[in-house]
Amino acid sequence: MTRSFIPIMLGSFALTAAFLSSASAQVIRGHNSNAPVNFSAGQIELQDRADRVVLSGGVTATQAGLTIRAARLTAKYSNRGGIDVNILDAAGGVTITKDDLRATSDAAIYDLDSDLITLLGNVKLSQGANRLNGGRIMIDLNAGRSTITGGGQAVPGVEDSGNGRVTGTFTVPQRRN
Repeated sequence: MTRSFIPIMLGSFALTAAFLSSASAQVIRGHNSNAPVNFSAGQIELQDRADRVVLSGGVTATQAGLTIRAARLTAKYSNRGGIDVNILDAAGGVTITKDDLRATSDAAIYDLDSDLITLLGNVKLSQGANRLNGGRIMIDLNAGRSTITGGGQAVPGVEDSGNGRVTGTFTVPQRRN
């Protein structure tokens, strides 16, 4: 699978890569790792020797209705006959939205090669009136499954989100008696 990474400078910075896709029932499904993603940021730093691009200053990345916002986003890539983005690493007030799904955390890592998104630290996931809170959520885009765990995992630079428990509220439809 080839993913393109084409930087373009027009007022704010935009570039094409692969990212995420649709969300449903608190799970992101239908992942298309070849879909383009547009980025904008206050600043970009190309680090060719380290095979990465660092975007900072109110970063926004969008793809097919999915949006990720963070203070900083690092795109790590390999350069084997063309640029292939492997990892997107977001930090600083991360928010991911798609339709009525909203996830927030201190940090997020999207591994494009394994189609896994991991949100770390103070994770809050909501869809409609449903709410879940925990220390970490792993979203498997291939399986269409999310796993939420409580705090207590030692992650460098990410604060523990509490007592190690997952909490939440699920709405129940009103039934006739």
